[in-house]
Amino acid sequence: MADILASLRSGNWKALLACFLYFDTGFTTWVMFGPLAPFIAKQLGLSPTQAAFLVAVPVLAASIVRVTLGNLFQSVHGRKLALMGIALSALPSLLLMLPIEPTYTRLLVLGGFLGVGGASFAIALPMAGSSYPPKVQGLVLGLAAAGNIGAVVDGFLFPSLAQSWGWQRATFAALPLLALTALAILLWAEDRSAKSGSGARAFAGFAVSLAGIIGLVQLVEAGAFGRGRTGLLLLPVLGAALALAVLPRKYLAVLGERDTWVVMLVYSITFGGFVGMSSYVSLLLTTQYALTKVTAGLMMAALSFTGALVRPVGGWIADQVSGVRVLLVLLACISLCNFIFAALMPPLAGGLMLLAALYLCFGLGNGATFQLVPHRWRGRTGLMTGIIGAAGGIGGFYLPVVMGIAKESTGSYQYGFATFGALAALACVAVALLHQQWLAWALPGALDLQNDLRGAAPAE
Repeated sequence: MADILASLRSGNWKALLACFLYFDTGFTTWVMFGPLAPFIAKQLGLSPTQAAFLVAVPVLAASIVRVTLGNLFQSVHGRKLALMGIALSALPSLLLMLPIEPTYTRLLVLGGFLGVGGASFAIALPMAGSSYPPKVQGLVLGLAAAGNIGAVVDGFLFPSLAQSWGWQRATFAALPLLALTALAILLWAEDRSAKSGSGARAFAGFAVSLAGIIGLVQLVEAGAFGRGRTGLLLLPVLGAALALAVLPRKYLAVLGERDTWVVMLVYSITFGGFVGMSSYVSLLLTTQYALTKVTAGLMMAALSFTGALVRPVGGWIADQVSGVRVLLVLLACISLCNFIFAALMPPLAGGLMLLAALYLCFGLGNGATFQLVPHRWRGRTGLMTGIIGAAGGIGGFYLPVVMGIAKESTGSYQYGFATFGALAALACVAVALLHQQWLAWALPGALDLQNDLRGAAPAE
């Protein structure tokens, strides 16, 4: 504990707290449709695939927008970007209070703006890390990213309010949280990272990516890319192509690096698993185990709390032994839990135990993954946070969509769990093959040693 407190005192803890609140409330708005989905699906008469798509759209929108938002962070102060993000993510709650009958199409549009809350990840993490030295980045980034505890707020708050006041009015509860966060950002946020490039051009890229993903969602819903599952499965590919098209060419060089793709795969499993399951678990529990909507929301809150609470622990452990070694164990465990669920489709008690184990591994894995980023991509943390975070969001999109397709096609979630078990196994094999090479730069103190040898100052 003394070491942790000393690490926190080595930088600006108020700025870290502001970043935590920014990501926390951003996450709360981001997955807001998750615990409300059973209410929305019942009112609008949605099929399992439609309900899954509804909760997946904000996840995908965040994954696309955070790439261009991460690029924007390279040239604009993080405080300004955070305030802009808070304002945009508040729009759905404000619009749902208007006396207009909600439709599925309108909710898909609002889902795009909810994604801006999830894109806060691309600003909150590098802004928090900029106030601390490299040797404590795992702990600091883990604490900032523990803002995904916002999913706990969703599970506790929205189902109960929806039961009493209706799901549209329930969304208004996000606004006081966003207002409090805006105040903390104004008073405490600090961004010490170096800035370069054109802010106007980067902002245009962000605006195009946000408008573009909303437009693509509408085209998929209209069947422009094929009816049924084809358009749903193609959407992340089209969205990613859109985001890459508006990025400066010099930043695309990182996509030519093997390590980028492996870390993206890993994060699509860990963070994708966390946010995807947080978005879908209420539907899973109400359909698979016939839990009430409020009870399912409380279970979502408890599971999300488990994953969010241990994220800083994952970063701290990775600081001690390297994220590489931590990820090898966690990816194997994630794969095993998914395969056991697929094979047994256990009763409620067993299902909750496996879900809790998955959330534990997701949270630890998220912290361990981002301990590696400032070591491997020194000076490009903001950009890589956006790109790797986008991969996590794409994984989080596919999880509910594949689960919804599996349920609608076979009446069971078995194929969904088996699919993600196989992906986790693939990621584990990839890390195992590369772990010796990665340890050269990922071991504790490796970055400081490299800086000493090069005569360089510590990274921002």
